[in-house]
Amino acid sequence: MSAYLVLIGLVVLERLAELAVARRNLAWARSRGGVEYGRRHYPWIVVAHVALLVAAPAEVWLLGRPFLPWLGWPMLAVVVLAQGLRWWCVGTLGRQWNTRVVVVPGMPLVHRGPYRWLRHPNYVAVVAEGLALPLVHSAWLTALAFAAANAVLLTVRVRVEDAALSR
Repeated sequence: MSAYLVLIGLVVLERLAELAVARRNLAWARSRGGVEYGRRHYPWIVVAHVALLVAAPAEVWLLGRPFLPWLGWPMLAVVVLAQGLRWWCVGTLGRQWNTRVVVVPGMPLVHRGPYRWLRHPNYVAVVAEGLALPLVHSAWLTALAFAAANAVLLTVRVRVEDAALSR
C-alpha cells in the first residue's frame, strides 16, 4: 500500500504541474484574444479526476484490495505510458495546450506529434490512466466508476472541443 500511495502522490504532483502549465498557457491565450468554451463541464472534469485520486487508494485501504503482480505491473506500465503520451501532447501543442478548451483566433490546428494519427490523443492518455491507475492495486470499482463518469464527460468535452476548433 505504501508504494501505491507514493504512485498516487506522484500522479498528484504531475497533475499540479499540468495545472501550472495550463494556467500559464491560459494567460498567454487570453492575452491574444483566446476564447474559452465549455466552462460548465470543466468543474465536473476536475471533480472526476480528484475523485479518481482519492477513491483508488481509499478502495485499496477500505476493501483490502491486494496487489496482484500479473495485473499491477502491466497497469503500472500503462500509467507510465499514459503520462508519456500526455506530456508528448503538451510538448507538441506548446502554448496551445490547456486543461480547458481555449481557442486563440487565427492559430492553426496542430497536425504533428501524436496529432498526426489521433484527433484527441490527450484523451487517450486520460482514458488509459483512469483505468490503469486504480487497477495497479486492483481497485476495480474505482476503475469502473471513473470509466463511466469519464465516458460521459469526454462525450461532452469532445463535442465542445470539436465545435470550438471548427470555428
